[in-house]
Order: sequence, then C-alpha cells, then structure tokens
Amino acid sequence: MSDVQRGWTCPVVHDQTDRITLAHGEGRRAMRTLIGKRIAPLLGAADSCALGDAAVLPVIDRPVVMTTDSFVVSPLFFPGGDIGTLAVNGTVNDLAVAGSLPRWISLALIIEEGLPWETLARVLESVGRAARAAGVEVVTGDTKVVPRGAADQLFINTTGVGELIGDAPHGPASLRPGDELVGSGRIGQHGVAVMAVREELGLEPPPVSDCAPLVEAVAALRRAAMPVRAMRDATRGGVATVLHEWAGESGLTLWVDEPRVPISPVVRGTCELLGIEAIHMANEGTMLVAVEAGYGDAAAEALRRVPVSSRASVIGGVVARNSEPVLVRRATGREFPLDEPTGAVLPRIC
Repeated sequence: MSDVQRGWTCPVVHDQTDRITLAHGEGRRAMRTLIGKRIAPLLGAADSCALGDAAVLPVIDRPVVMTTDSFVVSPLFFPGGDIGTLAVNGTVNDLAVAGSLPRWISLALIIEEGLPWETLARVLESVGRAARAAGVEVVTGDTKVVPRGAADQLFINTTGVGELIGDAPHGPASLRPGDELVGSGRIGQHGVAVMAVREELGLEPPPVSDCAPLVEAVAALRRAAMPVRAMRDATRGGVATVLHEWAGESGLTLWVDEPRVPISPVVRGTCELLGIEAIHMANEGTMLVAVEAGYGDAAAEALRRVPVSSRASVIGGVVARNSEPVLVRRATGREFPLDEPTGAVLPRIC
C-alpha cells in the first residue's frame, strides 16, 4: 500500500446487484459492499477495503500543491476517453501546470439511481489505468447515490495533491512584451470529439479526444531549464479563454498566428462546417506555455521530445497593450480581435 495509510474495514458480503440502487448510498452494508468489494479493486487498491474516508499522507520536504475539480461530461464515453480518464487527467494536469509532481487523488462519486454496474465498472477501470499512467494514487473517496433524475448518470469530484518541484511558474502577471507563446499540441480535439458523439455527426474517421496527462511535458520543460512565465491547460473555453485570462492579468496584448496553431484536419473541417473556431474548443491534454523572449523554439523542441506534446510549436507572443487584449493573425497576415465567448460552445464538456 506504499507509504499511504488507508483505513476502513468492510465485511465480506456477496452482492449480485447489476444496477446501482439508493441502498448503495445509505452508508450501510450495500454501500460497504459496493466500495469494498467492487469499487476499490478496480482502482488498484492493495486490498478490497483499502479506500477509507480519510488518508494519512507521508510528510514531504517540499511545498504541497492542491487542486479540486468536478466532472460532468455527457456522454460518459467518447473516442479517446471517458469521464474516468477525464477526472484523473484533468486533476493531474491542474497540478502539473502549477509546477508540481502529482502524487495523490481523492475520488468522490455521485451516482444516479439505476446506473448499470457495468457502466460504473468501465469508468472505474479507466480511473485505475489513468492513475497508474500518471503515477498517482487514488487514496480516499466518497460515494453518494441520488434518485433517478437528480443527476445525469454519474458525476465525479476529485481533489489532487502534488509536491512542488523547484519554483512554481510566476503566472500571467509576470508576462512581459516579447515573451513567446507555445502550444503543446493540436487544439480542439476534446471538444470536437465529445460534440461528434453527442450530436451523432457521423464523422469518419471520428475525432479523438486529446485526454492525457501532461506530467511528462512539464517535466521536459523543467529538464531543459526553460524560463517559463506561465502554464495553463486549455480546458473549457479552449486556448482563447486562456489568452483572455492572461491578457487580463498581465495588462498586455497577446497574439496568435493562426497558420502556426496545430489543428487536425478533422477538427478543422468540423469547425468550418459548423461555423465555430477551434481555438474556442476544449482540450484535455494540451497546454499553453509562455516563456521568456528568445526561448520559444527551444521550449517547443523540448516538448516535442515526449509523445504527449510531440506537435508542440510556437504559436504567438506578447506585446504592449493596444486596443485589443487578444489578436489573431490570419493566413492573409492581417490581424483581427479574438473574441472571448460569452457562453459555452458545448456545455457539459468536462
């Protein structure tokens, strides 16, 4: 069980229920059986009763970084992942871009009554695989069951804890004119993948979500000693939202060169067909990195050395504030304001 102490004893009870019932959320025998005999083993717990209400974590000699998030994607399963991989990678990535090494995750499940056990098992198996791939442990959690209609099958809440490695990025307030912006990979993959399934667009080949941990990408920048100003995984609202948030916090203007932004043909085609911008679509394994002037190409090269960021490139930069907070340079060379969406392009995306 490594160096994490976990409690909670649970009796050996045989249960053949193939759907989640309200009894599974009442804190009694059915709930103990669900967690101890079904949930914990799928998460890779060392024994069937390893997940308790609290975990005792070892003392570490570095500052601790913590994040929390909730996941409500619809549908639960999409090409490239599901709500389980999304929950782990989304939490891990928030820790990674804050400059930490992700270590532990809590997992809270809000389950709608009637959810087939087979569906929950698939999600939990994905959680276990994603956690192992990212090098984190699921150490504690909670389970609640709500009546039919009170939730859309399954919601997940997580809290992640990591240890800070070196100095944390100073953040967007530290941006300076001349700084360069690097995108770690193709944009819009997650948003278009979920949209294609939800709206039954019938795309061939289907777009695949970029849902993946960014731990190795951040480590590559650290090994290369890149002078990183800010890092952010571009989730809801996509790269456009990150650009506007950074422009607001820095008081500067950020620009992107559209032809240099990596976009897959299927995402580009889908966005053109639907009249939307890929830069506004969600990502779950792509980040935006701001580095000091002159280090953009070196940062992109460092990122390309690991698979998750093999398509990294310099996509823009930072200049003194002008009339617009964010500009996009089109293929014609002309610059246009890049609007920030006032509403979600696609709700229930993560």
